[in-house]
Amino acid sequence: MAAERAKVYLVGAGPGDPDLLTLKGARILAQAEAVIYDKFVSPEILALANPHATFIPARKERGQQEEFEAEIHAWYLRLRDAAGPVVRLKSGDPLVFGRGGEELEFLTQHGFDVEVVPGVSALTAAPTLAGIPLGGVSAAVTVLPGHRQAVKDVDWPAYRHGGTLVVLMGVDNRAAIASCLINGGRPASDPVAFLQYASTERECVCESTLEQVARGEVEVHPPAVFVIGGVVRLRNAPGAQRMRETATPHP
Repeated sequence: MAAERAKVYLVGAGPGDPDLLTLKGARILAQAEAVIYDKFVSPEILALANPHATFIPARKERGQQEEFEAEIHAWYLRLRDAAGPVVRLKSGDPLVFGRGGEELEFLTQHGFDVEVVPGVSALTAAPTLAGIPLGGVSAAVTVLPGHRQAVKDVDWPAYRHGGTLVVLMGVDNRAAIASCLINGGRPASDPVAFLQYASTERECVCESTLEQVARGEVEVHPPAVFVIGGVVRLRNAPGAQRMRETATPHP
């Protein structure tokens, strides 16, 4: 009979503030034999893990995603006989873009016992902390991936008639995304906001317009959530100001 393989937990680390890590995620981290973690996972969250665990950074560089994903798969196979839980710690929620689904499929196909522990996604956390109500003035919210292949594949003219757009992982391709939207019929004057480092001490909001982003005039650093639409204007409303005051990042 084959030896039982280690249990792998795909854990969502949330947007950055350790107070936004779920209780279950914290409990499993404290028991971990090994932790494979994304580069945007905060040191404060890593500090909650078993100090005797093996810590493995998951390398992710633009243009080398396939190579580095293969490295992560290889680590799973090396750790299959681990005595304790193996934690794959992913920023936000493990299955909201970010290739968590591919890792789940790999683990299942290779006979691992695997469990997903949801996390607070920056998709909702970042706008809330910035005082932007996603529903706001729009009846629809569309979430789009912003990586290079998505820029080629998305039917941008389909989003010309308004509605709120939330782009994840779109910082590097922001100018191309803005240009595609404008060329597809979206008003160049549409307000946008980049919500950077949500829930951390570095949290900041950069407001602009699609036109300025398309021209390359907006400097932004990842991680950031890219919000497009009239809801951006609502962050300066009194109610939104009160929301920001009560949703403060971890000190």
